Amino acid sequence: MSESISIKITSEKLNLQDCYDFVQDASCGGIALFVGTVRNKTQDKEVTLLDFSTYEEMAIKEIEKIATVALRKFDVYKIAIHHAQGKLNIGDIPVIISVSSPHRKAAFNACQYAIDTLKDTVPIWKKEHFADGEVWVNSTP
Repeated sequence: MSESISIKITSEKLNLQDCYDFVQDASCGGIALFVGTVRNKTQDKEVTLLDFSTYEEMAIKEIEKIATVALRKFDVYKIAIHHAQGKLNIGDIPVIISVSSPHRKAAFNACQYAIDTLKDTVPIWKKEHFADGEVWVNSTP
C-alpha cells in the first residue's frame, strides 16, 4: 500500500484525529473530512443500533482501489479511509474519510467520490436494529 493511503477496518472505535493527522501536510491548503455517524431514526423508525459485517480481505482491496483512483483522479496528496465493523450505538462513527490536497476543491471532490464509491462497491453490509425487528441495508454491494 502507498505511503499516501491509510486504510483500516476495525472493531475498535474510529479516531478522527488519527485520520486528520495522517493526511495533514504543510504542502496542503485543504483537508476534507467525511464522518458518518449512527443516527437514531431511518424512515420514521427508531434505530437502536447498527451492526456492520465485512468481507474484510476484499473490502480492503476495494477500498485501496478507491483511494488509488482518488489520488490520481483528483490530484490529492493523501487519503485515509477507516471503517468500523461490528455493533455500533447511536452517535458512534462507522466511517471516516479524510483527504488532503493543495487546493480545497480537489479534497472535497475526492472525499465525496470516496464515500459514494465505498457505499456502492465495497463488501460492507449494514443491519439496522429497531425495537420491533431488524433489516439488512445494502445487502448486495
